Amino acid sequence: MKNFVQFEHVKKTYQMGDVQIHALQDATFTVGEGELCVIVGPSGAGKTTLLNILGGMDTLTSGRILLGGEEISKYSAKKLTAYRRHDVGFVFQFYNLVPNLTALENVELAAQICKDPLDAADVLKSVGLEDRMANFPAQLSGGEQQRVAIARALAKNPKLLLCDEPTGALDYSTGKAILKLLQDMSREKGMTVIIITHNSALTAMADRVIRVKNGMVVDQQINETPISVEEIEW
Repeated sequence: MKNFVQFEHVKKTYQMGDVQIHALQDATFTVGEGELCVIVGPSGAGKTTLLNILGGMDTLTSGRILLGGEEISKYSAKKLTAYRRHDVGFVFQFYNLVPNLTALENVELAAQICKDPLDAADVLKSVGLEDRMANFPAQLSGGEQQRVAIARALAKNPKLLLCDEPTGALDYSTGKAILKLLQDMSREKGMTVIIITHNSALTAMADRVIRVKNGMVVDQQINETPISVEEIEW
């Protein structure tokens, strides 16, 4: 499979007064186009730093990052803003919905800033919220709010969907439903999806698994037989 994401010897160091924090050290890995990749590791391993750099929300100290052959680690601040706006969808543990906008309006808001957005109503239907479009976030369950957040990310029609512990605030059954939705997006639409998690049970659903520890990529492997989310137990 064609490499879509390429991390090459990426290092990220934060300066905290006189102390240097090495969040990433020589991180090297690839993700194929259309793959569902799970990046797993304990808290503090560097997973979120890695995702933030890939998503253009943070910069690296050294190394290279390519997306579809474009070296995004060389982008100016202006180009990074356009990259975040047009090429990347973000799904976080907490939904960050605008409380005084309906589900449909929250998704439309994201669609308005993109070059080639999908229809907001169609995307909400695709995530099973056809009957909840006029509801405000406070009228939705946690799982429904996360579905709105995923729809908002998908409406941008992104090249890459980045998910930071997307089920961390959800109960077991709702979390499974969200993971199935993400797996379906990868399998049915050919979208490249990267999920970071501390839960190693989720690696069974992935096409590719990357393990991170102490700021380093300690292992990466292709899963020849990823299982359906319904079969996972944790």
